[in-house]
Amino acid sequence: MTSRRTRIYEGKAKILYEGPEPGTVIVHFKDDATAFDAQKKAVIEGKGVLNQRISEYIFSRLNEVGIPTHFMRSLNLREQLVREVEIIPLEVIVRNVAAGSLAKRLGLEEGTSLPRSIIEFCYKNDALHDPMVSEEHITAFGWAAPQEIDDIMHMSIRINDFLTGLFLGIGIKLIDFKIEFGRLYENDMMRIVLADEISPDSCRLWDTKTNDKMDKDRFRRDMGGLVEAYQEVAKRLGIISENEKPERAKPKLVKSDT
Repeated sequence: MTSRRTRIYEGKAKILYEGPEPGTVIVHFKDDATAFDAQKKAVIEGKGVLNQRISEYIFSRLNEVGIPTHFMRSLNLREQLVREVEIIPLEVIVRNVAAGSLAKRLGLEEGTSLPRSIIEFCYKNDALHDPMVSEEHITAFGWAAPQEIDDIMHMSIRINDFLTGLFLGIGIKLIDFKIEFGRLYENDMMRIVLADEISPDSCRLWDTKTNDKMDKDRFRRDMGGLVEAYQEVAKRLGIISENEKPERAKPKLVKSDT
């Protein structure tokens, strides 16, 4: 089946295939882990399955509370069916606590609560290392119209409010997260919807009691235990049971008695 599908695009963590119906796309979540514009790479077995299942859960919940997304349904543990959208070439970063590049840029101690949530925009371009841009840049270069920026800001605040409460309820502090949006064309109408994914790959998640990192910083900073941390997030969300593995174990050779 996979060999006959038409591949549209392969990114660092996902492969996109043409969907079964017009206007749909199949998203395949890979086990690849990358950091620092793919200068650091590894394959971590089970990561793709966990990211797909966590993202499926979060997007389904967001759809339920009226935030429009591209998500339609999961096809299997590693793939989901989504609506085809025209991706806006911006990464939208919502920050609640100083960490990562913000802490470095402004000389803040990591873990410092921000006076209020901050929304940043970065231009999606790996060759340029996704530079931070202002609303002036976005409108001047035509990446998004002023009304689209307003819609993105409004949805980002709503998503942040929802996710902050969701994670706080399971003992996790939402430090920051990165999201992307796209234009969904339906008949003669166009609307902005949430696209891409929301998973521990795209969020910073800290345990509220211990401040243990439960996200991709475990890979970026060589801390180890990435799959275990992602599994813990999935368990707390109720997506997987205590003893469930992210993927079926590979077949093992068993010695015969003969």
